[in-house]
Amino acid sequence: MKDLQNIKQRFGIIGNFEGLNRAIDIAVQVAPTDLSVLITGESGTGKEIFPQVIHNYSTRKHGQYIAVNCGAIPEGTIDSELFGHEKGSFTGASESRKGYFEVADGGTIFLDEVAELPLSTQVRLLRVLETGEFIRVGSSKVQKTNVRVIAASNVEVPRAIDNGKFREDLFYRLNTVPIKVPALRDRGEDIFLLFRKFAVDFAEKYRMPAIRLDSEAKNILLNYGWPGNVRQLKNITEQISIIENEREIIAINLRNYLPDYGGVKLPAVIKKDDDKSFSSEREILYKILFDMKSDMNDLKKLVFDLIRRGESDGPFQETNSRTIKNLFREAKEENNNNNETETPSADFSSHIDMNNIQDTEEIIEESLSLADKEVEMIKKALGKYNGKRKMAAGELGISERTLYRKIKEYGIES
Repeated sequence: MKDLQNIKQRFGIIGNFEGLNRAIDIAVQVAPTDLSVLITGESGTGKEIFPQVIHNYSTRKHGQYIAVNCGAIPEGTIDSELFGHEKGSFTGASESRKGYFEVADGGTIFLDEVAELPLSTQVRLLRVLETGEFIRVGSSKVQKTNVRVIAASNVEVPRAIDNGKFREDLFYRLNTVPIKVPALRDRGEDIFLLFRKFAVDFAEKYRMPAIRLDSEAKNILLNYGWPGNVRQLKNITEQISIIENEREIIAINLRNYLPDYGGVKLPAVIKKDDDKSFSSEREILYKILFDMKSDMNDLKKLVFDLIRRGESDGPFQETNSRTIKNLFREAKEENNNNNETETPSADFSSHIDMNNIQDTEEIIEESLSLADKEVEMIKKALGKYNGKRKMAAGELGISERTLYRKIKEYGIES
């Protein structure tokens, strides 16, 4: 393997975390091959560095390297951008144009945010990966290309597959060699190394002394969750370098730059395979109601057991019946106190046939349409952020382009 420190220095990679070193090791080992690589990790972790490492240590290093942000290209033009088009194939196509796969022939193409690709484009991409063939938009001529494809995604692709937004066969074709880039919060002392590097860089850029942290501020830096990862750390370091007059940053000042700082970093909850996840508050409410129904069924079984015991024991029947009536009366009074809309005010226990207690169930009618759910969630997100689409898209876990398409598709007023 190539010297690890030389690789880090060449590509500006900072840190000694084991998971980071492992990711670099895999990238260098897979570089001489033509295998497809899927790089996963949270937004801001630096996934874009690894395709460059792979390309520069491959036999294609003298060929073209093209990085494409799939989430930034409108759905109507993505096929033309990737595969090219013929003159007159659509409105505005005044001349023929080569796509990225044609331009990068003999080189490497990096598809960032690959999970944002439309399903129709995913079919075209799968054909390129399997046969090296593609067709320009508006053409019937099959063309060949010899391109190494590296993809990256900051979303869980298996979940996108479950939601019908990503093809399973394409996932397995791209995921020939997976590389996982660790989140900043998991990298421990690397946080200090990155902070010092950024502080020195901005000191040189703005011609001022570099900032430094006191011991308490260092603990805060280590315990913060860093949802924006390395990108967020760099931005905060630049803000502090420019705004703060004092070069030694104390804890109280550092907290002003850390949104939602919660103090001590608690252990992360590990999700087991059999854990259930909930996509909305409504599903959580339904889960609670079903659990309550189960508890009520258990209570009813207990009541039946008491009744049977009373019938068989003779002298205890009256006592058991009285006890059961008291239980129902107390439950009724408590329910009236907690629910102002409750019906009948008469003595509840007097209308109960103790020998004929039947189970009842209220059926809640609800639309199960996925489209209705999408519209509902989009409206909630837009309402929460007062119609700001960028923030609403972040809340929904989709790109702003995808949100715009959904709003137009469903005719949602924003």
